[in-house]
Amino acid sequence: MAATSNHDSTDPRSNRSDGSPASDKTLNAHHTSGQESSDENLNQDEEKGDKSGPPQPVGFFHTDLSNVRLRVFGLWARTTLILCAFILTVLSLYWAVLYHVEENTSSLTVFVVDFDGKADPYTSTTPLVGPMITQTTEKMLAGPAPHLGYDTIQPSVFNNDPLAVRQAVFDWKAYAAIIVMPNATAMLQQAIDRVNVTYDPLGACQVVYVQARDETTYYNYILPQLNALETQVTSKFGQMWTGMLLQNTTIPRESLQRVPQALSPAIGFSQFNLRPFRPAVVTPAVSIGLIYLIILSFFSFAFYLPIHMKFLTPDGHPPMKFPSFIVWRWCATTTAYFFLSLSYSLISLAFQIPFANHGAPTTEVANNPEPYGKGTFVVYWMINFVGMSALGLACENVAMLIGQPWTALWLIFWVITNVSTSFYSLDLAPKFYYWGYAWPLHNIVEASRSTLFQLHSRIGLNFGILFVWCAINTALFPVCCYVLRWKMQKEQKKKE
Repeated sequence: MAATSNHDSTDPRSNRSDGSPASDKTLNAHHTSGQESSDENLNQDEEKGDKSGPPQPVGFFHTDLSNVRLRVFGLWARTTLILCAFILTVLSLYWAVLYHVEENTSSLTVFVVDFDGKADPYTSTTPLVGPMITQTTEKMLAGPAPHLGYDTIQPSVFNNDPLAVRQAVFDWKAYAAIIVMPNATAMLQQAIDRVNVTYDPLGACQVVYVQARDETTYYNYILPQLNALETQVTSKFGQMWTGMLLQNTTIPRESLQRVPQALSPAIGFSQFNLRPFRPAVVTPAVSIGLIYLIILSFFSFAFYLPIHMKFLTPDGHPPMKFPSFIVWRWCATTTAYFFLSLSYSLISLAFQIPFANHGAPTTEVANNPEPYGKGTFVVYWMINFVGMSALGLACENVAMLIGQPWTALWLIFWVITNVSTSFYSLDLAPKFYYWGYAWPLHNIVEASRSTLFQLHSRIGLNFGILFVWCAINTALFPVCCYVLRWKMQKEQKKKE
């Protein structure tokens, strides 16, 4: 039985793959089926390979972009809304600083001090010039705006000394002063009675002001109105005085012909600009150029931060302890401001802004007198250094807190709030802007002007306010550094 079984299993006739027709068909069927299966698998692999590759670009309205379109539209609308609100809010601060200039022109105080006939030996003369001027200014005050804030003050307030009025203007107690000299009427009458051919009508009155205090305000608002006042007064007084002389038949006509200046204009105004604003190249140092001081202090963050971060990135060295990193950053930043402010200050020196003049009496006209002599440049540099620190440390802190792209909005806000309260007179601005007296750039401008022109100095107050800004931002600096590290770690975790 066993032999038979073995024989049967090895019998070639028991295997149907021996070339019979049935066997060939079976093999062909298996071969075709296997080939089709392998082709299908190959096609599936190719399709999978295509899907795993980079996606092909599609049109804007493709259905696969529907979710992305909604998300982008939402982000676009939100960003546009934020920017529009920012424009309406922050840029309005710049426009609004000049919104009530016409109504506030009266805040530009002009002293009117009439000494005419009120000091010996001229008390016996009936004054004509002084009353004419005070009546005219009082009439202007009662009229519609805009008009200057004329303030008639008795000579006794100044101890009957015209130089004391000049000192008051220099000390910023008024923007200007109109002084009617004690002998204004007496000298005019003597010119007629004694035929004084040397009589000068400009000796009757004085207009005193300090242009370097704020040249824009003087050019635009003060001097035009003072010039109009002078024209009006001389015209009215000339008509009155000429009529009086023509009615007086005792005065020989020959005498009048010899002193024609005593008839017309009869009186005039001598202008004393105690501190002229010159040379023109000084303009950037106390105005527009200081905008670049803000911009430089702002962009120093972006330039220096990648350099500082090398201490925290282990690249063949251990990372620095974070408290040490904070101390390094603060010291490196302020040291950078020290040299950047020097470069900024050297520009003014290179273009020959005077930095080595001597001082001058406060009641005399002087061009570019400087209270610190040859040390003026060092003082000017220190103003820019401390000011750049006050401006820049604030930028550093805000940049660490809000990050990109919002730091651009901060720069706009910082520039507008500083410029609007520094380059325009706060006396003309709405009272809302009085916070500008504490803003950094306002104190930089004021300290620079007092240094370059020997103006009424409040440099101690100016430096004090700037140091307060530095101290506050220094106290906040470590906190902002930790916030920046937390944000960077959070971003790193998202990437992982």
